[in-house]
Amino acid sequence: MGRNDARTHSRADDPTLFLYQELRLRGASSFDEVAGELDLAPAERERCRDELTSLGLMVATGSNHDSSLALKSGERPESESDTVTVVAPETALLRLLRREQRRLKDHLAEADRTYGVLDTLADRFLHGGALTQSEVEVEVVTDYRRIQQVLADMSDTMRHDSLSMVPGSLQREIPERALDRDRSQVNKGVRVRCIHNQRFTAVPEMAEFFRLKAESGVELRLSPVVPMNMIIADQDIALIPLDPENPSVGAIVARGPALVRSYIALYEYCWHTATPYGDSASTEQGGDGLTEQQQAALRMLATGMKDEKIARSLGVSLRTVSRLLSEVMQELGASSRFEAGVRATRLGWLD
Repeated sequence: MGRNDARTHSRADDPTLFLYQELRLRGASSFDEVAGELDLAPAERERCRDELTSLGLMVATGSNHDSSLALKSGERPESESDTVTVVAPETALLRLLRREQRRLKDHLAEADRTYGVLDTLADRFLHGGALTQSEVEVEVVTDYRRIQQVLADMSDTMRHDSLSMVPGSLQREIPERALDRDRSQVNKGVRVRCIHNQRFTAVPEMAEFFRLKAESGVELRLSPVVPMNMIIADQDIALIPLDPENPSVGAIVARGPALVRSYIALYEYCWHTATPYGDSASTEQGGDGLTEQQQAALRMLATGMKDEKIARSLGVSLRTVSRLLSEVMQELGASSRFEAGVRATRLGWLD
C-alpha cells in the first residue's frame, strides 16, 4: 500500500489519528483551519478536539509559547490566538501517568477510566512508536511555538539531569519562563547544569539572570567559547540547532539514548573546560600569559579558522578578534599570525 493510500485508510478508519498526524506535521496552526481543510463535519471536529485534548496530545498555545521579540513588535499574545500545538505521544503518556499517580491516592474509583485512557494512548498513538535503547528518532522543528512546547515537555518529563549550553543572549526566550523551568526541575530533584558565554557577565541584564539561576540551585559555568545551543534531558532527548551559526532557523529534536549519548559526551567536554560561576580565576592571566579568551582565539587561529568564524564562536565583533590576535602576537613576539602559531606550538601552548 502506498503512502497516500495508507493516509486515506487512516483517515477513514480513525479521523482523530489522521487529524493528529496533520497537526504534528504543521508544528503549530489553527485547529479549525486544519479541520476545515480535512472537511470534518462540525460534530466530528468537536469530538476530535475533545479526544485529543483529553489524551494530552494537543494543547492551545499560551504564555509559554510567546516570543519576546514577537510581543515587542506588537503581535498579540499566543493566549489570544486560536493556535494549537501537539505533544509527542511518549510525553503525553508520561504526563498522564504522573498526574494519575497523584490523583489515584484520593480517587481510586477513577482507576478504570484511567486505564482506559492509557490503553487508548498505547494502542492507537504509541503503537510502534516507543524507542528502544538501540533506536533513534529525529524531528526537524522550525516553528518557535513548537520548540517552546518541546522545551516544556522536556522540563515536565526529565527525571535526573538537565544539561544546557547557550552561546549567545536569550534572544526570543523570556527570562522569567527560563527561570521557572529551572526552579521546577531543581524542586523535583533534577540536577540542572548550564554553560553560558562568559562575555555576558558584562551585560547587566544577563549578569542578573546568571545570579538568579545560581540562586535557584542551577550549577552554572562560564566559558569564552560555547560552540552551539544545546539542551539535553536525561539520556533521552536532545534539542540542538538546525544551523549552529543561525539558531533562529529551527531545531532538531533527537530522541533515543544511542544518539543522545554522543551529545552528552560533547557537553561533558565543554563542562570540564568551563569555569564555575563566581570563580574570579576566569578573568586572570593563565600561566602562559594569555587570558582564556586569547587562548581560545589562538587555538581557533591555529586550526585555520577565519576571523568571521572566530568572532561568531567567541560571540564578539571582528574588531575584537583583530585586537585579541594582535595581543597574542605581541605576547609571543611574533610579526605575523603564522609565526604566532608556530611559536605557540613550540612553547606547548596549543597542547
